[in-house]
Amino acid sequence: MNYLAHLYLAQPNADSHFGNLLGDFGGKRYVKHIPVTVKKALDNHYLVDKFTDNHAAVKEAKQYFSQKRKRFASIAIDVVFDHFLIQHWTLFNKEPLAAFKQNSYQLLSKRIPDMPCRMQKVINNMTKNDWFKEYETITGIGVALDNIAQRIRFTNNFSGAIEDIKCHYKELEMLFLEFFPQLINHVNQNAIEGNIVKNIARHN
Repeated sequence: MNYLAHLYLAQPNADSHFGNLLGDFGGKRYVKHIPVTVKKALDNHYLVDKFTDNHAAVKEAKQYFSQKRKRFASIAIDVVFDHFLIQHWTLFNKEPLAAFKQNSYQLLSKRIPDMPCRMQKVINNMTKNDWFKEYETITGIGVALDNIAQRIRFTNNFSGAIEDIKCHYKELEMLFLEFFPQLINHVNQNAIEGNIVKNIARHN
């Protein structure tokens, strides 16, 4: 669900944007039917997911969620980390967030006809309603997380996850700031699609 981070780690073209989100929509099923450029972007998506899932900071972040919500903590972390990326955008990109979003939405829209049906619906919704605007505030990510809880097909206790985030906001923020530069470096070191060139302002 960390769509903004995946787009940030994509190349500035339509195939890369498409492939870097396709991994959240059954990407492996479409490998035989997509161009090499999209396949590389899909591989980049899985590289990011694997690094994220195994990173010590992300594992620590899961401990800040109550026992009843821990099963879905990774979803909440994806969303709140996108929130922190927005909050600290100028650390990681000199391009204004509004311009980045507009460009990303335009690139994704070019590939909507090639997307699986469920992805088409999500991307249409994302681009028309500017989901990342919602991620700017605590209230907004609370609404986003509750909406995700409602879409889960079985009874769950994920609703209200924002309360855990509020209680441990600073700790989660520090973990994000530790983690995200390392993720950027990992993607650049592997360079599946090439290096990420973001004209980064300042970070170690």
